[in-house]
Amino acid sequence: MNTFGRLLRLTTFGESHGPVIGGVLDGVPAGLEIDFEEIDNQLARRRPGQSTLSTPRQEVDRLHWLSGLFEGKTLGTPIAFVVYNEDVCSADYDHLREVYRPGHADYVYEQKYGIRDHRGGGRASARETVTRVVAGCIARQLLWAQGIRLQAYTYSIGPLHLSPGSEYWPIERLSLAEENAVRCPNKPLAEEMIELIRQTRDEGNSLGGVIRLVIDGVPAGWGEPLYDKLPARLAYAMMSINAVKGVEIGEGFSLSSQRGSEVNDSMGLDSEGQPCHRSNHSGGTLGGISNGERIWLSVAFKPTSSIPQEQCTLTREGRETSLCVQGRHDPCVVPRAVPIVEAMAALVLADHYLLSLSDRFSLLRTNG
Repeated sequence: MNTFGRLLRLTTFGESHGPVIGGVLDGVPAGLEIDFEEIDNQLARRRPGQSTLSTPRQEVDRLHWLSGLFEGKTLGTPIAFVVYNEDVCSADYDHLREVYRPGHADYVYEQKYGIRDHRGGGRASARETVTRVVAGCIARQLLWAQGIRLQAYTYSIGPLHLSPGSEYWPIERLSLAEENAVRCPNKPLAEEMIELIRQTRDEGNSLGGVIRLVIDGVPAGWGEPLYDKLPARLAYAMMSINAVKGVEIGEGFSLSSQRGSEVNDSMGLDSEGQPCHRSNHSGGTLGGISNGERIWLSVAFKPTSSIPQEQCTLTREGRETSLCVQGRHDPCVVPRAVPIVEAMAALVLADHYLLSLSDRFSLLRTNG
């Protein structure tokens, strides 16, 4: 499937070395004023070549809007857009035409379709995520009007990680992550991460890491109780991102080794007499529905598969061979994936916001 969402639906198209990458975002309400500068800012956060820690591929990522907008506002009709691929070096991938790269989607794509685009991974390339960032930024602007803010940041790179508790930092403090190349809100740790990535890159290897996401302002009641739980949709969205191998909602797996008395989120009244939870082990959801507290989750990324070290693999004819992957690749995808995590979360939340409006309408009709 190339379409994500229910009421707010994103369909994407294009390959890494094709002429364009594009998307169609359908379901955005009419009259939303779009901040185009903010969309450009978000694209710059994902853009290749933004630092010495990322792939040297240079893409301007200049957006071309095709439909759905008039005088800076949404029309309520499908919003279509494309980004041209300009800095492609397809010849760098000629040696991959007859061989499968270890850790990539080459083999499984060919088994599924009987054909594959070997140039940069084709549709399996992270180049596709540029469309998610565009659509996610539009969704994010819809959420702003509801007082919802979100911030993702690098929690760990390889063995280096923040101390527990960063998920409770104010978003203003977490936004300090944007002041360094690895997007970690702790400057001394960020410098260590940068040095580790450079050292690993020079060794011809790669690193993985964890991105943590926090979301403030989601009211209680978003999500479905069974098959469309809010945390399930968030996990589904995160698992659709290239190189993601794990998602934890709240304290996740660590809850399994504790007792109920330690992890149940007790309730009480806040200073204004409103219901609140006095702890947040579950990450802001209960029974698959938001509980009004901060939503937080962690997303694990595997090390980049494209490395110049010699690895064992197979040719398309089934012969064993060795391969050193050349071309332009990130030694660690985590820093550039931060805006992608935010974008996918924004699409999920905006979709649930629209769904919540139908819930309230049904309730009003019943009571009326």
